[in-house]
Amino acid sequence: MTSSVAARLRVAPSPTGDPHVGTAYMSLFNKAYAQATGGAFVLRIEDTDRARYVAASEQQIFDTLRWLGLPWDEGPDVGGPYAPYRQSERLDTYRPFVEQLLADGHAYHCWCSTERLAQLRAEQQASKVSVTGYDRLCFGKTREQREALPGFSPTPVVRMLIPDDAPLQFTDVIRGQVSAPRPDDQVIFKADGFPTYHLAVVVDDHLMGITHVVRGEEWISSTPKHILLYQFLGLTPPAFAHMPLLRNTDKSKISKRKNPAARLMWFREQGYLPEALRNFLQLLAYPPVGESEVATFDEFVSSFDWAKVNTVGPIFDLKKLDWLNGEYIRAMNPDELADRIVEHLRFTGEWAQPEPAEVELLRRATPLIQERLGLLSEALGKLVFLFTADADLVIADDARAQLGEDASTVLEGAIDVLEATEPFDTAGIEAGLRAALIDALGLKPRFAFGPVRVAITGARVSPPLFESIELLGRESSVARLRALLASLDQPEGFEPPGGLDGLDQR
Repeated sequence: MTSSVAARLRVAPSPTGDPHVGTAYMSLFNKAYAQATGGAFVLRIEDTDRARYVAASEQQIFDTLRWLGLPWDEGPDVGGPYAPYRQSERLDTYRPFVEQLLADGHAYHCWCSTERLAQLRAEQQASKVSVTGYDRLCFGKTREQREALPGFSPTPVVRMLIPDDAPLQFTDVIRGQVSAPRPDDQVIFKADGFPTYHLAVVVDDHLMGITHVVRGEEWISSTPKHILLYQFLGLTPPAFAHMPLLRNTDKSKISKRKNPAARLMWFREQGYLPEALRNFLQLLAYPPVGESEVATFDEFVSSFDWAKVNTVGPIFDLKKLDWLNGEYIRAMNPDELADRIVEHLRFTGEWAQPEPAEVELLRRATPLIQERLGLLSEALGKLVFLFTADADLVIADDARAQLGEDASTVLEGAIDVLEATEPFDTAGIEAGLRAALIDALGLKPRFAFGPVRVAITGARVSPPLFESIELLGRESSVARLRALLASLDQPEGFEPPGGLDGLDQR
């Protein structure tokens, strides 16, 4: 059910590399519920892990989420009433909360060196003890007392003290009553003066008025720590909702190391439409909005209900996304699709600065490929013959191999037709070629038009032939027919001097 109270939700990615597709997945559901309740969607950058920080990653987060059509109401680049929205700019905010936890006995200093902690973990793994984690060597000791023991580090961290009766169950908005394992004494403040995720997320969510924390189910085990911190600090916790994890086809968790599709940028590079990807991510954990699986974001918002979220880990099946992308492409206005193709080519650098004539030609050609286009990245390959100089057109080996014994006669007839066709348009081209090659020569369409297609496009398969000839124009079309015809009369491997210029005379 949708709350009658305006909800405040956030997504809080860490800038540690290319944004993960999970960031988009969480953003989609966070923004949908915020919009459904008339609330706010907040973007916060959690950059306290300085060892893994990547400077360019933050801008990638901004760019990819905006490309996906999931803008935020508050964030580092747009501001808001709870700025700053980068944790690295909020360091003074966390210190008073740490001091309060220390003063109230809910946290303590730990001087254990990284070497000692690594040795402790190794010993616990080797002995296969049932309870692992920090052994509280520093708890209750002064600095001087701890310094007398092995494995001392002069700069301490701060650990929260987990009580024996720590609550391990909580109510999840999606899952109902959830049980989690008992946490150990988690580090909440590091030696470098930065808070860890566990403290910072609690403090920031409280100060920013976050009402619902929606995140992946991998954070279920951390929720008891967070609820305890809220209790220790005398704060009211938000509602928690843990989404199912995205999984590969082998049921493993999707990761950037094993699956390129885990990179959010990958989808843009491949030429997927953002609305198709949004729709796909929605369907991974939510049933179709209506009778069709194709639904806009606004339709998703209007039907939003946490009770409909499927908690079974969804399989990240790209075949489904490919189908959706095709559906969106076929439903698009051809002019808009052409604009999307040009934008994609600019983004990839294939057409960094296209000439106006090239853009216009692409716009005219787009309807020819729209029905069979799966990705924006496929468009230029399907139309490459239109943007290739006549002298540079390469006839594919498989296309040349399928030319029959009538190819020369067909090409000669086609040249005569195209030289005489007026006006030079699709209807006239088709009528002339059918009359000369099918009616006059008695050939079946495959044998009549196959050699013409090969000459015009260099390939066995191409966009509609007659429309392609019109777009290419009379001069280039005739030149290409002559070039293929001349090559059929020459020994294998022969290349005429001067490209097509030497083939213009019959």
